[in-house]
Amino acid sequence: MLNPKTNNFLNPSSITVPSIPKKALSQRMQITDDLSKLLDILPSSIRNQIKDHPNCDRLVEVVMDLGRLPEARFPGEAIYLGENPVSASDLQYSIQRVGIFSGDNRAGIERTLHRISAIRNRTGDIIGLTCRVGRAVFGTISMIRDLVETGQSLLLLGRPGVGKTTALREIARVLADDFDKRVVIIDTSNEIAGDGDIPHPAIGRARRMQVATPELQHKVMIEAVENHMPEVIVIDEIGTELEALAARTIAERGVQLVGTAHGNRIENLMKNPTLSDLVGGIQAVTLGDDEARRRGSQKTVLERKAPPTFEIAIEMLERQKWVVHEDVAYTIDILLRNGEPNPQTRTVDENGEVQITQEEPDQTPNPASFGRGTGQMIQQPKGWRASGKMTPVSPFGSKKGNKLSSASEFDRLLDASWCQPEPKGDKVRVPGPNGEDFPVYIYPYGIGRSQLEQVIEVLNLPIVLTKDLDSADVVVALRSHLKNQSKLRQVAKARQVPIHGVKSNTIPQITRTLQRLLGMDEAKTPETADLRLFTRGSNDDELEALEEARLAVEQIVLPKGQPVELLPRSPKVRKMQHELVEHYRLQSDSFGEEPNRRLRIYPA
Repeated sequence: MLNPKTNNFLNPSSITVPSIPKKALSQRMQITDDLSKLLDILPSSIRNQIKDHPNCDRLVEVVMDLGRLPEARFPGEAIYLGENPVSASDLQYSIQRVGIFSGDNRAGIERTLHRISAIRNRTGDIIGLTCRVGRAVFGTISMIRDLVETGQSLLLLGRPGVGKTTALREIARVLADDFDKRVVIIDTSNEIAGDGDIPHPAIGRARRMQVATPELQHKVMIEAVENHMPEVIVIDEIGTELEALAARTIAERGVQLVGTAHGNRIENLMKNPTLSDLVGGIQAVTLGDDEARRRGSQKTVLERKAPPTFEIAIEMLERQKWVVHEDVAYTIDILLRNGEPNPQTRTVDENGEVQITQEEPDQTPNPASFGRGTGQMIQQPKGWRASGKMTPVSPFGSKKGNKLSSASEFDRLLDASWCQPEPKGDKVRVPGPNGEDFPVYIYPYGIGRSQLEQVIEVLNLPIVLTKDLDSADVVVALRSHLKNQSKLRQVAKARQVPIHGVKSNTIPQITRTLQRLLGMDEAKTPETADLRLFTRGSNDDELEALEEARLAVEQIVLPKGQPVELLPRSPKVRKMQHELVEHYRLQSDSFGEEPNRRLRIYPA
């Protein structure tokens, strides 16, 4: 496992978690619910049946829908209350005893945490009520008290009813009372600190700012920072893009954030375009050839856009089972590379003791699979080299690091590469137009064989590639290799084989070298070869784009009759791709918005 703070690898079995005060561990949770005040707003026929129920103290909510039997819901069960359906007068009895319903159709009972939510018909009349019991549970955050002390921003995730708001209320009280911090609660629905102008005692010394309408929550968040100098801001239900941007603005001003968001797991937040900025945002990045090759991935990959707004994320799977991501940036980077993060799982047993587990990953990560200094996982290389099937020809004594211990051993390796077995068969020579002997046998050194074969095939050149220097007519090598390889020049001179240098390992340079070698005039190249498609490109990206278009046409569009979409390219490169497609007498169109505009090739 990688330590994201130091970029060092740790043994998961040796990981230690900061100790949590024993007082917090052993403390029994104290619950305050003011249930009698909620029962007082219910009609007597419903109220009496709830009071007589043996699990009255575990009541979750009461549901009253017009024309249907009233229902009481407890953890794991729901029961009907009586045999008389709810009437309009029953609903009106309860409505008159609660506060004003706000723009989000929620009301409350003054100085309590209960929430009454309304269901309206098309004309705006209330035809249903959900009376939810609000409880202040003291000691519920013993599992994460050490994280609250760090001063880092915390994001709570979980399904409805798992206890996010209850934990948020307790975190605000602990930060205000135990750590003497200036805490401001943005209470949009009066659910954290209760209804009325005086907040519920459950929030301790924390201050509460009410929001007139849910649409103004992001403005109140900014107003709290500008006017009241908070050290901590507590936000419930961040659900819009404006609220996510306001949260980032607050975090960048050095204020600790504690909030909840819609989403069960951190993966849900990544896939939510509205809220993904809370975990840093996701963007598509086009890599260079070398970087894509080093990562072993495609050129277009997903990466984190910015540092996360919340440094710590907590997934509340159950009331007594929470999953903690102590470094959200590291978790997001791992998930974007199809890796498996290794978060902590924290539970509370029957005795109130907190149990912290962190399972050991199936395989210890290889340091080579991470980007240098980025903590980003990279896919492992594939093929013969990764599988271990590539073995050295023979051992040459000891090695120091990754280099051979002496220059003589390197010379022996170089000598072994001059003469490699070739398929049996005699050279066949055919007289050329000027009396030359064709084909010409070329020994390539430091040049991509596939690129040489491509040029030879397209231009129909009388050239054969060989791996045996003794049977070669000429050596074609990169100039950079020739400067450093005096041994190559000595061997070629001993065998009286001329050497032709290539400036760079690109198709245009290879084409010019082979044409000069054969004494061909570039201006007289047959038009069918359409050399403009190769010589026009001046860099590897353009050549790669043209090669991509050629392979798409010759391997999919022409033989299978299927349209093909290419990767996004710049306008200049797309124009070159269009010209190549016209050479095959096919149609192509550009579609999409920059920078993701790309080519689509249609069959004839």
